[in-house]
Amino acid sequence: MEVGLLYSGGKDSTLAALLLDRVADVTLLCGTFGVTDDYEHARDAASAVDFPSARLDLDSDVATAAVEQMLADGYPRNGIQQVHEHALERAAALDFDAIADGTRRDDRVPTVDRPLAQSVEDRFDVAHLAPLSGIGRGAIDALAAEHLEVETGPSAAIPKGDYETELRALIRDEHGQERVDDIFPAHDQSRVVGLRE
Repeated sequence: MEVGLLYSGGKDSTLAALLLDRVADVTLLCGTFGVTDDYEHARDAASAVDFPSARLDLDSDVATAAVEQMLADGYPRNGIQQVHEHALERAAALDFDAIADGTRRDDRVPTVDRPLAQSVEDRFDVAHLAPLSGIGRGAIDALAAEHLEVETGPSAAIPKGDYETELRALIRDEHGQERVDDIFPAHDQSRVVGLRE
C-alpha cells in the first residue's frame, strides 16, 4: 500500500510515519502555500528519519481565507482546521492508495472526525489512515522520548514546516507581529532531528 502522510517534521507526524512504515510504503508530504520555504524544514526532518518526501502544493486562496478567518476570530483554530482539510483533499487527489496524518486523540486542532474522513474517502476513492487517533499526548511524548531525537521550543522559534509558519508570515506581512502575537497563543512545538539508536 502506498501512503501519503501529511508531514510537518514534528514528533506526532513522525511517529505516525514510523507506525505506518511497518505495513505500507510511506511518502511524507510537506505542504506549502509558496509563501515561505519553511516546508524545507519538514523535508530535512524526513531525511533525518530516512523517509522519502515530496512537496505538497496548497492553494494560496485557502491560505488567504484561513488568515481572514483567524483575524475575524482572534484565534487560529478554525483557520488551521480549514487548511488541514484542504491539505487532506490535495493529498487525496494524488496517486496514493491511502492518505494519513498525525492527528492524535486529544488534539484541539487540527482534527479529522469520522464524517470528514468518510467524505474524503468517498470523494477521492482513497483510504484515510489516522494511526495516532487513539493515542493521547502523554503516550506520544513517551514514545517520542524513546524513539526520536527532538528539538522543542516556542512555536515561533522552532524551524518546522507546518501550516502555522506560513499563516503567521501572511499575517505578519499585512498586519504586523503584534497581531500575530494576539492571534497565536504562546505554545511549544517540536521538530524531529533524528532517530534514537
